[in-house]
Amino acid sequence: MGEDVRLRAVVELAQGMAAAHTPRESWRAAATGACCALNGSFAALSVWERDMGRLRVLVNAGRRVQGEEEFPENEAYPVNRFPEITEFLHEHWAGGGEPHAWVETAEGPADSRAPGYCHQRVAALRRRGRGCCVVAPVVLHGRAWGELYVARPPGVPVFGRADADFATVLAAVVAAGIAQTERLEEARRLAYTDALTGLANRRAVDLKLDRAVERHLADGAVVSLVVCDLNGLKRVNDTQGHAVGDRLLERFGSVLSLCGAMLPGALAARLGGDEFCLLSVGPTADEVVRAADELCVRAAELELGDGVACGVASTGDPIGPVRSARRLFRLADAAQYRAKAARAPKPVVAGREGADDPVVRLADSPPGVPWAGERRRFRGRRPPGGQDGP
Repeated sequence: MGEDVRLRAVVELAQGMAAAHTPRESWRAAATGACCALNGSFAALSVWERDMGRLRVLVNAGRRVQGEEEFPENEAYPVNRFPEITEFLHEHWAGGGEPHAWVETAEGPADSRAPGYCHQRVAALRRRGRGCCVVAPVVLHGRAWGELYVARPPGVPVFGRADADFATVLAAVVAAGIAQTERLEEARRLAYTDALTGLANRRAVDLKLDRAVERHLADGAVVSLVVCDLNGLKRVNDTQGHAVGDRLLERFGSVLSLCGAMLPGALAARLGGDEFCLLSVGPTADEVVRAADELCVRAAELELGDGVACGVASTGDPIGPVRSARRLFRLADAAQYRAKAARAPKPVVAGREGADDPVVRLADSPPGVPWAGERRRFRGRRPPGGQDGP
């Protein structure tokens, strides 16, 4: 393979990883790009999970055999079955060497610089009908991260030293792509995570709630929202300091997460200040109310604060049509507001007081128009034109 062709292959691999939007897309681009660059028939990218002492396969690309999945859930191999990982990557490289790729064939190592015969790899080549492979360490942030593996079928030229050197270059490009993906994932995580509690933030709630309502309109899925106001935070901040107030927020966040686990797939979030929520898609309204009941009980048992005011709105209750995320938010917010005004020890649930339900009337009253003496500016993004849709 000429130098120009290999340079173009390196550029295409880097561009493919840069264009990826998710880690899986990045892994696929790495394996597919390396497979093409080395004229292989199969490639895999694996990560070294030190805490579990194993190599876990992230992606299999190219010509897969029976039992090989593109993104395997449980394909992992103890590193003691691949001694070159610990001996070469750890001892040789840590001792001042460089992370070179090596070649093995179904007959044994073809490369005089290979770190040693690996019976498991040779057996795997034979079992899967492959003739040879090149294995390149992937080094990230100055330490061994995993490996890039590319194989060829029997009957074609075996990888040579030049191929191994090129695989080392490709592994370095893959490492750079993985580093970029990790930075992007961290940026996305921070963009949708509350820094203090580790829960989701308001931006994450808005995004998931919009999608949940779209699903409700499409297939009738039950969407429920629990909005909570943590009582007593100001008193704690004023009398014991903001560090103690932050501890109260963190502890309540843990309680919210625990209760949210009662609802499969629920999103626990901090909206800001002392306001939190649970967003559930799928479980029934009664299941959500039970989780909210448990939340109120556990919040009352916290050594700090004065419990929680909790409101629930669910499309599984008689609250009228919900065609926008804003309306469900307004209903849950109105229920939470009434719970706080009444110092209710249990959740207030929208739509459960008959045809003239006060929470529904409060939420649906025109902006700026008081009802029953109550004034409240509800949360929820205002749609274009300033009108609230149902």
